[in-house]
Amino acid sequence: MINFEGVGLRYGQGPEVLKDLNFSIAPGSFHFLTGPSGAGKTSLLRLLLLSIRPTRGRINMFGEDITTLGHDRLLELRRHIGIVFQEFRLLDHLTTFENVALPLRVLGQEESTYRENVEELLEWVGLGDRMEAIPTVLSGGEKQRAAIARAVIARPDILLADEPTGNVDPDLAERLVHLFAELNRMGTTIIIATHELHMLEKFSYPRMLLSDGGVIIDG
Repeated sequence: MINFEGVGLRYGQGPEVLKDLNFSIAPGSFHFLTGPSGAGKTSLLRLLLLSIRPTRGRINMFGEDITTLGHDRLLELRRHIGIVFQEFRLLDHLTTFENVALPLRVLGQEESTYRENVEELLEWVGLGDRMEAIPTVLSGGEKQRAAIARAVIARPDILLADEPTGNVDPDLAERLVHLFAELNRMGTTIIIATHELHMLEKFSYPRMLLSDGGVIIDG
């Protein structure tokens, strides 16, 4: 599903923040992305999200060389990718239901076609009784679960998460990883960026270690 060949990335005229990345990710796999602060985890996620292009090298995703694709085709492929941000990025003027349903509204779907699916997903992540609540009255854990639900409501083939457990307590963090694991069992390819060592030790998924601009996949 994902293949990097000699990929390098720099911003402007600065030094390369990622260099000579060579790795493959199989469909339906689950990886932790880790490494020291400043190693380039967020930059790698941006490449995987197709929001930026590499400075050099080739990236093949969904069977296409994304480094040569036009803007419109990149937007089409991004619909197959979900993203969970550490800071949630929920819209405060929308209810939990409306925030989760937003990707479907953007695609032009009518509420009558997705209401049941959104309600079912919110029940599944434990927010069935918070559908009409706005983000300002939700706890950190509830906001994170809403963000995860929004990321997966359109059934992406790939789900990326940038430090998704960084703003919650250890018990809830473990529950969130179990939630990602369940999504993975349903077929979604998962890549979670994290610096939390106890999470890496608790779950035996392969690790993508970023160091000195390169990557090593362990396990």
